[in-house]
Amino acid sequence: MDNLVFERTKGLTKKEFSYCPGCTHGIIHRLVAEVLEELNVLDTAVGVASVGCSVINYEYFDCDMQQAAHGRAPAVATGIKRVNPENTVFTYQGDGDLAAIGTAEIIHAAHRNENISVMFVNNAIFGMTGGQMAPTTLPGQKTTTSQNGRDPYVVGMPIRMSEVLGQIPGAYYVERVSVHNPKHIIKAKKAIKKAFQNQIDGKGFSLVEFISTCPINWRMTPNDSLKWVEDSMIPYYPLGVVKDGDKND
Repeated sequence: MDNLVFERTKGLTKKEFSYCPGCTHGIIHRLVAEVLEELNVLDTAVGVASVGCSVINYEYFDCDMQQAAHGRAPAVATGIKRVNPENTVFTYQGDGDLAAIGTAEIIHAAHRNENISVMFVNNAIFGMTGGQMAPTTLPGQKTTTSQNGRDPYVVGMPIRMSEVLGQIPGAYYVERVSVHNPKHIIKAKKAIKKAFQNQIDGKGFSLVEFISTCPINWRMTPNDSLKWVEDSMIPYYPLGVVKDGDKND
């Protein structure tokens, strides 16, 4: 019998993903689920689902899940963690949820150094509601509400949330990763594991930002969207560790 080299993670249910072709939410889900299983915290993990394309991730992660109002996932996660400090608590949020309506919640959670792990998916657009401009939409990028492309002179430049949060004294660990190819998927999983291990060790607030795709709303093929991530998104949102409290310990 051949040695087993790949199997379904116990961190995911058997429900089939409903994401659009080429969307990388599924890859990120798999990585988070694998880490929860490998750290042996599935039985104590509590995820907080945001509002957006990933709103039904409570049907995919095979652990306790809680739905939060739009943008309020860090506040809900804070309550869960403070009442049940033995639980491993994480949020899973898109850029419309975290960087728009939820800006206050994420900033204050970081300032308080809440001992939670945040998974932040940045695809530079409002996906679920029809492709409107988001706080992360790139200059010149066309959306349903920026037909001629985002004009920085009118609406300002895109927010680099990792850099904003990295300046907050309370934030312990912030890293930006991508999942557009196998090399970066491996790096992304290492960042996820560090974010959860920080929480297990009681070190405080950790956030991993994922540069992700939205081929449907970008009006691209899945392959072209992966290339656009590399050619357009990563130059504006550089990958790497923004802040690591371990280096200051």
